[in-house]
Amino acid sequence: MSPYHVNPLQWHQAVGVARASCARFFRDGGKPEDALHAFGVPADARTAGDWGKAVDAIAAMLCAAPARRAA
Repeated sequence: MSPYHVNPLQWHQAVGVARASCARFFRDGGKPEDALHAFGVPADARTAGDWGKAVDAIAAMLCAAPARRAA
């Protein structure tokens, strides 16, 4: 799942970071929800039990533009 509005190099690196992070959670006995929670991504029924979708959701969050703060 490569979003078209993101730089391909940035997406590739974000997927690598997300995979490494999810691998650590998996190795330690965690669930995809734990990895999503660690990155502040809300877990829904779509990403709840699938590591691949969790990796994509985390990568998308890493590639998202930072939110502006109100004054």
